[in-house]
Amino acid sequence: MGRPGEGRDNNAAGFGEFELIARLFAPLSDAAHGFQLTDDVGLVPDTDNRVCVTSDMIVAGVHFLPDDPPDTIARKLVRVNVSDIAAKGAQVSGLQLSAAFNRDRDVSWIEAFASGLADDLALFGAPLIGGDTVRSPGPDSFSLTAFGRVGPHGLVRRSGAQPGDGLYVTGTIGDAALGLKILKGELGMVPLGRRQPLVERYRVPTPRHAFGAGLGAFASSALDVSDGLLADAGHLATVSGVSLDVSFDRVPLSGSAARLVKGNADLHLSLMGAGDDYEILFTTSTDNSDALAELAGASDTPVTRIGHVGTGPAGTVILRDSAGDVLTVPSQGFRHF
Repeated sequence: MGRPGEGRDNNAAGFGEFELIARLFAPLSDAAHGFQLTDDVGLVPDTDNRVCVTSDMIVAGVHFLPDDPPDTIARKLVRVNVSDIAAKGAQVSGLQLSAAFNRDRDVSWIEAFASGLADDLALFGAPLIGGDTVRSPGPDSFSLTAFGRVGPHGLVRRSGAQPGDGLYVTGTIGDAALGLKILKGELGMVPLGRRQPLVERYRVPTPRHAFGAGLGAFASSALDVSDGLLADAGHLATVSGVSLDVSFDRVPLSGSAARLVKGNADLHLSLMGAGDDYEILFTTSTDNSDALAELAGASDTPVTRIGHVGTGPAGTVILRDSAGDVLTVPSQGFRHF
């Protein structure tokens, strides 16, 4: 065996994010607790599989804009972690924060960050139980490690989708991507009433924690949509060893998004590969439709069936229009490398 990177370009951009993980870090994991790093959470050893853990990092210029309000940055940090936990059928119980503040940040900025953090810790009922804080010459970078209580049905893994299952998504897709485009000035002048909800979805996503609490009762597989609907569908399909068929016309949009993409087919199609939605994408047997409807109603969570699980090559995701023709999306999702 050669050393890591031997015989190829040593630039990390020559890898993909998931290739880096699979080649260099998955061998350090295990099947029982770390799942070879194929899922969004792991199980904490010696807890009878009742405690799960996840970590997410956000970096200025990558996951948020450097001039975003500091309270919204903190809230986004909390919510992307809560979203991971919720998509596994668990409930967040505590968090650890590692913060690298740019050395030019003043105390008032950090106070506003802490205020936003406090608001969301209270909202989700999870205390801060540790971490680390440093000053950095580089961009603001924050990492949160979240612990979760696993539900009575166990974790909902990425690996359980079965041919014939329905494919569902909570909420709406594409708001955050449009919000980011608005903030970057890529969509021209957008009326305030249409602009604000989209920007809000980018800065402060809504994790489906109430819906996630009951997900384990019927979901065969699940993950949250962070990299993009099609990219994350591909992750689920790969780990489950199945294919997925997605109906473009069924993918739900908010009213603000629908008005903004009306008449712009390319922009609409691009939302299928947009990230930062933090909705839950899951599969379940159609026999569970009553239980699904009951949970959706009880948690006040919109849920839409957007496709089904197939028997094609593992990891294949096919997006079809209303006529059944295959659509091609320029980018299926965000890549770090």
